[in-house]
Amino acid sequence: MKMIKGAALAGLAMGSVAALSGCSTAMGSTAATQMAGPMNMASVERMVSGWPEASRMAAMDMMRKYGPPQEATASMLMWMNNGPWKWTKVSRETIPHNFPMPHPDLLEQAIDYRVPLGRYDDLARYDGSVIAERTKGEISARCDKEGANFLAINLAHDVATGKRTVEQARSYYAAAMQRFMKSKQMDPYMQRIQFQMQSSNSGDPDRAVM
Repeated sequence: MKMIKGAALAGLAMGSVAALSGCSTAMGSTAATQMAGPMNMASVERMVSGWPEASRMAAMDMMRKYGPPQEATASMLMWMNNGPWKWTKVSRETIPHNFPMPHPDLLEQAIDYRVPLGRYDDLARYDGSVIAERTKGEISARCDKEGANFLAINLAHDVATGKRTVEQARSYYAAAMQRFMKSKQMDPYMQRIQFQMQSSNSGDPDRAVM
């Protein structure tokens, strides 16, 4: 009887470990559950207090503008459908980026957008931190300021539609950022999306060949 009881307890323990392990795998890591329950500014601010300064400041800027995020982990904050954006992500990790001057990339924002097939190479040459996803039908920009993301997306649209060449877009971007850094003069391209937003059916699932 004792042996049966012991085996049963062992089985329950193993089942509990498996359940916890499965939950951890599904969520990615225990960090993903750190913000369980309703989030507020104070709780998120405490969570990001140990982040690098640039990431922490970006997180605070986004919260002041859009409120607490819908998702929060130890490595990122996520807002959905905030303002003109399909989603906004602030990452603890920073990515070095040298265009138009050295800065950390940590704030990524996306919209629905279908890039013409012949323009992907142009977008890559224009700015490596503009990410176009054909299948999902999204385009995002990653920088350290929202104004810079507006600027990057607006110029990406100009490149995608043939309004500007890659070189013209890069020159415009650099000039707009230089004016902003010197005199806080914000170019219209840095203030909002300047073109007609596309609908959510912008994805391109391609075609079956087998």
